[in-house]
Amino acid sequence: MDGEQDSNETELIVTDSRSTKVGEFDVRRALPTRGRRTVGPWCFVDHMGPATFSPSRSFDIAPHPHLGLQTVTWLFEGEILHRDSLGSEQLIRPGQMNLMTSGEGIAHSEENPGVTSGELHGVQLWAALPSSTRHGPSAFEHHGALPTFEMPHGQATVLVGTVGAAASSARHDSESVGVELRLRPGEHVVPLEKTFEYAMVVTSGAVELDGTWVTPGHLAYLGLGRDEIGLKTGEGSVAMLLGGVPFDETIMMWWNFVARTQEEITAAYESWSKGDDRFGRVASDLARIEVGPPPWFRSRT
Repeated sequence: MDGEQDSNETELIVTDSRSTKVGEFDVRRALPTRGRRTVGPWCFVDHMGPATFSPSRSFDIAPHPHLGLQTVTWLFEGEILHRDSLGSEQLIRPGQMNLMTSGEGIAHSEENPGVTSGELHGVQLWAALPSSTRHGPSAFEHHGALPTFEMPHGQATVLVGTVGAAASSARHDSESVGVELRLRPGEHVVPLEKTFEYAMVVTSGAVELDGTWVTPGHLAYLGLGRDEIGLKTGEGSVAMLLGGVPFDETIMMWWNFVARTQEEITAAYESWSKGDDRFGRVASDLARIEVGPPPWFRSRT
């Protein structure tokens, strides 16, 4: 069932992801969608793969800029080499997390780590930075191990935030949580925070919640007011549970920028186009990504 966002508590709204491309890879974009811009501070959810890359179908994402957000990269299969304009160079593998905070500007690339073929499956998540920190400095963190907790028929890994006694040390600038659920067949109960709104993206298998089966290619919005969620699986399944206090700032997103006004995005676009010092340089052999101006910029000129 599809629907627009409303204020009902403990609702369930399932929306379709849309297909798009990142480089040469097909991805499922679960957020943002028409009618739903954010879940807590989470403003972007890309589910990439599972897919095979090869010399003719590369995953390499050349240097590109970010503004006003944090990126979370989490893999289920494969490896990615992260490089950024802070000088960071970090290989990420399944079970590890890269978290990059853009502040007022950073650039990075995501590359095949010296191999020409293999499998890749993962998610990239963006969290909008609140006004209290979005003008701050950029930063990068790699977390080689993250806290977990066991369930009767599965295991949860807490990427961001706290669930019960499991608290991630990863930076988060708004009250929020991001959890990977690895579920064996059976019934499961996951504790939630009643002041958070939540959504779930299934990345493999199928998960039943509130009598509705959710499969890859959809986002299940769970609303506010729940202190737990009951799940059911008939096969091994993996899902990402995302939540947070509803984001109380209206954001504007264009390309890789999360801002508040057209003027902020125009200034960021002009800095990237001119190649000034705002976003820095990435030590990559890939030519940086160029993009045409935002639509209001074109109409203005």
